[in-house]
Amino acid sequence: MHGPASPGWLLVALCAASGAYCLLRMRSAVEEQRRTAGAEALMGFGMAAMAVPAAAATPPRWTWFAYAAVFGAAALRTLWSVRSSPHHLHHLVGACAMVYMAAAMAASPGHHGHGGGSGIPLVTGALLVYFVGYVLRSGARLLPVAAVAGDSGTLGGTPRALGWGDRPELSQACRLSMGIAMLAMLVTL
Repeated sequence: MHGPASPGWLLVALCAASGAYCLLRMRSAVEEQRRTAGAEALMGFGMAAMAVPAAAATPPRWTWFAYAAVFGAAALRTLWSVRSSPHHLHHLVGACAMVYMAAAMAASPGHHGHGGGSGIPLVTGALLVYFVGYVLRSGARLLPVAAVAGDSGTLGGTPRALGWGDRPELSQACRLSMGIAMLAMLVTL
């Protein structure tokens, strides 16, 4: 979004790295994980593109409408998936947040999305509250817990080797980093 260039480029790198890891996760043998990873890769790369500092490249106004269309389509697709998994509800909120940010940027490109001291708009505030809660919950899920008896990472008594795309702690860290990035983008809106 808009702000100093260095944090903007760090945000671009974080989102692009998350998107790249999600592409790696799409190679999983588990179909639901592939579908989830695809939605998260779209979100990561879309956030990276949207976070490019304005000093580096000021996109034409139609770009924001393209972002809104892409993430609007993603939201509609995700709406269908919400029936089978509550995790997709988070993807729906994320896609709607991207549509909202794109619409805000299209509406006021000259003002860089700032409301001139009028405070935080209601939708931005609600999204900030949601993503703060999501980040705190995701961070807490990364905390180590005592192993449950019989759950030592084995499958039938033999250790199972997980590929990089199937490691649950990495996918949770990826979701956490994208949640933090979304917070940063909403704060600078």
